[in-house]
Amino acid sequence: MKVHIRKRKNVGGDKFNLSLEIYKGYTINQDGNTRANRVTTKLDYFLYVNPKTPSQKTHNKEVEIKIEIIRSEKEKDYLNGKYGFKSDSKGKANFIEYFRKLTEERLASKGNYGNWDSVLKHLIKYGGENNSIENIDLEYCEGFKKYLMITAKTSSNKNLSTNSVISYFCKLRAALNTAVDDELILVNPSLKVSIPKEIESKREYLTIEEIQALFKTECRYDVLKRAFLFSCLTGMRWADINKVTWSELNKEGENWKINFHQQKTNGLQYHYVSKQARDLCGNETNKEDKIFAGIKYSAYMNTALMQWVLKAGITKHITFHCARHSYATIQITRGTDLFVVSKLLGHKEIRTTQIYAKVIDQKKIEAANVIPNFDII
Repeated sequence: MKVHIRKRKNVGGDKFNLSLEIYKGYTINQDGNTRANRVTTKLDYFLYVNPKTPSQKTHNKEVEIKIEIIRSEKEKDYLNGKYGFKSDSKGKANFIEYFRKLTEERLASKGNYGNWDSVLKHLIKYGGENNSIENIDLEYCEGFKKYLMITAKTSSNKNLSTNSVISYFCKLRAALNTAVDDELILVNPSLKVSIPKEIESKREYLTIEEIQALFKTECRYDVLKRAFLFSCLTGMRWADINKVTWSELNKEGENWKINFHQQKTNGLQYHYVSKQARDLCGNETNKEDKIFAGIKYSAYMNTALMQWVLKAGITKHITFHCARHSYATIQITRGTDLFVVSKLLGHKEIRTTQIYAKVIDQKKIEAANVIPNFDII
């Protein structure tokens, strides 16, 4: 590995701005094209382009000595594994194979698995399958972000949405964080990459009247109906409802309480549930059995959900996650403190919960404009 000093003239053309360029070999993508792997670091030094005065000449000599010392020290540090990667065989591991392993570990959560699998496909299209982990540097990460924003397409051959770009890039970032934990690399280069701000999408939710209509309407799959309405009454995610067992549901005095680890954050969450929510669980079986056994994340279940919603006279585009949105919106509408709602939903930051408060503000604005204009004499 070589570290070079690079000079670039400033806007005025009288000085050289200095930087270090670390050359880390090259990779060949699936098209057979060679791509150099380089990392550039700016230095807080400059050289005069044409030193004329004695002080300028002295300045150049002193700076040249200093930056050569810095260059040689950096080269030694990189070779010793101080910056960014290990010098042993761990760093030689294939990154795509590593990402594939992390993807397969998420098979239990099928929605999350699908996102990781999509990112895996995009990583292969972007840089091929033969990239060692030590070559995943800042340039690679910046390039992948650019690929997602400009080149990557959906299955319908459209550009990715801003939120998809953010989500996909964050999967790369998460994988590299895991690589740091596994001591395959020492730092995560993707942390230095800025990503676009997330665009708030419309959060569809059900009103109390619409939930009442669903209670009174038959559904092809009873377990789907019970699980969806349970989410409306508790705010629990599909992934958590899918895995909750009878051992996690216990009576505490006159109240029912669920203790579980959130699938998304792995955080321990305890949740009090109403008597009606408890009744939706049905009769208890073995402690280790799933409460909502038989519910599956599948196309036919999603179709059954849409048919049930339409049968109830609801024309909104409702997914299972809308039940959680409905719970949050009803809680805030009924005056539950935002901090309490945040805890009920298991949010780490209250700003995530504030999105629902914005929904309520919009409904207030709509309500204010329901009153017609009156004629003025």
